[in-house]
Amino acid sequence: MKKIVLFFALCFSSISSITAQEAFDKKLILKQMMLANDYFMQKWPDVGKTIVTNKERPSHIWTRGVYYEGLMALHEIFPKETYYDYAYSWAEFHKWGFNGGNTTRNADNYCAAQTYIDLYNLEPDSKKLKNTRANINMLLNTAQLDDWSWIDAIQMGMPVFAKMGVIEKDDRYFEKMYQMYMYSRNKHGDHGLFNPKDGLWWRDADFDPPYKEPNGQDCYWSRGNGWVIAALAKVLTIIPKNAPHREQYVNDLKAMAAALKPIQRADGFWNVSLHDPTNFGEKETSGTALFIYGMAYGVNSGILKKETYLPVIQKAWNAVTKESLHDNGFLGYLQSTGKEPKDGQPLSYDKIPDFEDYGLGCFLLAGSEVYKIK
Repeated sequence: MKKIVLFFALCFSSISSITAQEAFDKKLILKQMMLANDYFMQKWPDVGKTIVTNKERPSHIWTRGVYYEGLMALHEIFPKETYYDYAYSWAEFHKWGFNGGNTTRNADNYCAAQTYIDLYNLEPDSKKLKNTRANINMLLNTAQLDDWSWIDAIQMGMPVFAKMGVIEKDDRYFEKMYQMYMYSRNKHGDHGLFNPKDGLWWRDADFDPPYKEPNGQDCYWSRGNGWVIAALAKVLTIIPKNAPHREQYVNDLKAMAAALKPIQRADGFWNVSLHDPTNFGEKETSGTALFIYGMAYGVNSGILKKETYLPVIQKAWNAVTKESLHDNGFLGYLQSTGKEPKDGQPLSYDKIPDFEDYGLGCFLLAGSEVYKIK
């Protein structure tokens, strides 16, 4: 009898192991990422071409900066020379600088530094970091902590400080990053933008209580929360294991993942309004992709339990690649720029958002981390 029980236990263990190993087809993931990226590169062959929507904007604004974050993540797992050249040409066109110059305090503007630093790390050259050093050192040496007053900024700015701390071997960058993060977390608005009770973030002070969604719940915007969990994951990939305050970021990522798991839609996506499916309740790609990225990093790093979160990640990745990704590489169900569920609505499979770049960046970040799952 014991032998039979042991036999079935071994079989079950083997089946579980195979399921985990075969949860993702790496060749297919890479093919899907390349398809989406090729679509964009072919549509935007000129890296310096301005972006024209309701007005004309330079091509190193945050939306494009997020795309290049994703491109560099793709390049890390598949170092194709054309990807490097595309990113390098973009940085060269903008002279490794920022929209708003070296005195900008707006994290959207210095988001581009994430890619500049990645390119520097591949081939160090002081010119690549001249503007980044000037801008981030200005932020480092001034007293303000309240720059990240909207949660999107956490992803735009926080990894830059983390990367600079590593390059300069200087904990002051880690400390400033922590202080700015915690100010957003605990002080912006009435009591900070993070709600520990729900494990989620209000987008900015306009959305903390008494603001409510139509169903009476708090407003937790999907992509905004996606930016935060992505920032936490990315920072944890950058900073040393013994970096100060690492435990804070680990705990916050775990809290967010735990809050997101039970509210995943049956189809694998997350709603634009995380606690109110009646308020523009369509599936949405960018927030979902960022949640995939954060959770996949959590599994890969051992922060999150694989047996708990692998099914969530798999369900979400399958949803995005089967229901959002077109045969030509276009991504559907992508909410346009904004700050709340109603912006850029309604969504659909074929609707082109006002900017296509940041959604692709989120998708590439997600794919690059899913690709690493063992």
